[in-house]
Amino acid sequence: MQARPGDLQWRVTSGSHEPLPERCVAAVRTLQSMPAAPLIRWRNPATEPPMEAREVFVKELIHDLESGELQLPTLPEVALRVRDAVEDEDATANRIAEIIAMDAALSARLIHVANSPLYRGRKEIDRLPMVVSRLGNSLVRSLVTSQVMKQMFQATSDAVDQRLRGVWEHSVQVAAIARALAAQFTKVAPDQAMLAGLLHDIGVLPVLYRAEERDELLEDTDLLDDLIKELHGCIGAAILRHWKFPDSLVAVAAEHENLQRSHDGPADLIDVV
Repeated sequence: MQARPGDLQWRVTSGSHEPLPERCVAAVRTLQSMPAAPLIRWRNPATEPPMEAREVFVKELIHDLESGELQLPTLPEVALRVRDAVEDEDATANRIAEIIAMDAALSARLIHVANSPLYRGRKEIDRLPMVVSRLGNSLVRSLVTSQVMKQMFQATSDAVDQRLRGVWEHSVQVAAIARALAAQFTKVAPDQAMLAGLLHDIGVLPVLYRAEERDELLEDTDLLDDLIKELHGCIGAAILRHWKFPDSLVAVAAEHENLQRSHDGPADLIDVV
């Protein structure tokens, strides 16, 4: 059945009219059908109605998912410009280096990586065009994305900040493993696999940002884990689509938890992650 404007599958986020993957639609519908249970009640009944936390939280998230009102995180301009330059066949190392030079911390990080035991040549380098040439455009894109995303996985409350840091550490580990698996066992580009690993759990961000506003929800870690598990793939796909990443990476966010997935042909990005 083809999705039509007005259907749940059609209403994604940020005004997009791309259909959500069926698994995302199923997850949202599962949450919609969950019966309310008196697991958590608001601490201050004078200011909050005595509604169960899951019911309120899910209702708000689903409304914003369906209406296109979900506030998605913004990828910093330097990462967008580097990505666009890398995808431009006419872009030179000097041009990419000029963009990176706009961010001092990012520049220092790439110079450090270029001179690390894994990539260094016969001598150290400290000029960004040489760094770009040594590392290659694809790896530079992944490293830039990694550096700017790390800054996004932070929060004001200790509870959420700790969770976000845990998600980021997990993403870095998945990225490293995915890169190694891609290089040794598949035809998937290793740097693309690393980028997919870094991005696969990006959908956790809006869920935890919302949860930060609900102390009662943060106290029930099992409930919050359930909500993250059900929603982060759908939201992650929406974020990557919003950031204009290719469909192959959008699919990683949407399908990486789908252990029932099967397809013809060789291993792809989703398999590696």
